[in-house]
Amino acid sequence: MEILPAIDLKDGQAVRLTKGLMDSAKIYSNEPWEVAKRFEELGSKWLHLVDLNGAFAGEPRNLEQIQKIRKNCNLSLELGGGIRDEETIKRYIDLGVDRVILGSVALKNPDFVKEMSQKYRVVVGIDAIDGFVAVEGWAEKSTMKAVDLAKDFAKAGVEAIICTDVGKDGTLSGVNVGFTLEIARASGVDTIASGGVKDINDIIKTKESGEISGVIVGKAFYEGSIDLKEAFKVTSN
Repeated sequence: MEILPAIDLKDGQAVRLTKGLMDSAKIYSNEPWEVAKRFEELGSKWLHLVDLNGAFAGEPRNLEQIQKIRKNCNLSLELGGGIRDEETIKRYIDLGVDRVILGSVALKNPDFVKEMSQKYRVVVGIDAIDGFVAVEGWAEKSTMKAVDLAKDFAKAGVEAIICTDVGKDGTLSGVNVGFTLEIARASGVDTIASGGVKDINDIIKTKESGEISGVIVGKAFYEGSIDLKEAFKVTSN
């Protein structure tokens, strides 16, 4: 199981939100690339990046910071936030992003996502509020159940699915293992848990499920409630 430390970019800074609310943003660094470098030093292989401004604008908004991160570390990068077309995907791939996360567009235009997954390394982001898919930077709740959307990508060629329980995101209230397993079983695709990770027990619990391929760690690191070095030891055993 892979641990993917997270950096959320807002106005060029590394921030964390609570339950996806932009006005809840807490700034942790004015130099996100330094945070990325720290993750690499602690033993991470991946970095989970989200362009929060881009998620609402529908186009890239933090390119300068993404370039700095790519230039200063050797981590594999996955990036999401407002990616709606192939031009943007190409732009990020050319910038050195290893794989892109397609979220809102996965609900609105699943055929586009399936087409892109034949050309690029694509991860589907399924964010849920009360089990229903949230879109537009989590500002709206759709009528589509998250599990049903996951089923639609069962044999689409996507590299992974990231499922986020929006109600837990940034709350340090514990990862929703049950929800993640539902998505994993419905899709048959490598599934990454996101939202609510509090401490090492969440890493242990997620790994012990035996069916979850990764977990995203955000606020728990920034607030000091998890030791990433210890967490990496857990996942490597």
